[in-house]
Amino acid sequence: MRPSGRSPDALRPIRLEVGVNKHAEGSCLARFGDTHVLCTASVEDRVPPFLRNSGRGWVTAEYGMLPRSTGTRTDREAARGRQSGRTHEIQRLIGRSLRSVTNLAGFGERQIKVDCDVIQADGGTRTAAITGAYVALHQAFQHLREIGAMPALPFSDQVAAVSCGIYQGTPVLDLDYAEDSTAQADANFVLTGGGGIVEIQGTAEHEPFDDAAFAAMFALARQGIAQLVAKQREALGLS
Repeated sequence: MRPSGRSPDALRPIRLEVGVNKHAEGSCLARFGDTHVLCTASVEDRVPPFLRNSGRGWVTAEYGMLPRSTGTRTDREAARGRQSGRTHEIQRLIGRSLRSVTNLAGFGERQIKVDCDVIQADGGTRTAAITGAYVALHQAFQHLREIGAMPALPFSDQVAAVSCGIYQGTPVLDLDYAEDSTAQADANFVLTGGGGIVEIQGTAEHEPFDDAAFAAMFALARQGIAQLVAKQREALGLS
């Protein structure tokens, strides 16, 4: 039995709330159970120096956990004077995931920064961030199209992410903290709506897992991503 009482193939309750920030061109509050991540997309009419005069835009991301997003307060990374390696890794993952489905030549020399701030953490913050970041980015592109800045949305597909793991010997979908902290293995799957693989991060926590266990987690991930993609479309009014 999972601590939450869910079946092995069940996601946590998922809510993707759009338009939660009136200032940002795109925003989404992604709720994966008790993990809540606020994603905002901001449009800038400039690009990094390496893209100047290229006719191409850029999509990047920043990620952070608020001081009381976990059981005990942690200092802001700004107060420490530097970001942790984990923060760097996660925000680069979010940026790569968004760019994997974005035509960078389709929105001119503009940069879109997607900020993902963890309000409350209960496992799977990076997967919730990626799933919500796509929704916020989609809204930002909708804004640019509505003001006549580009003719069409520069997406080739949707992108979403979900975690899977081996908990008490059983492959399970969408780990919360109680499972993630004691799992025999855990993996994060970033996939497109069409089933393409963007990135897979997998780790054995106690002993190596075999091909059959990986295949079982991958099958659960594909099932979960299909549901998340449908949630994204619903939140964006596309279905």
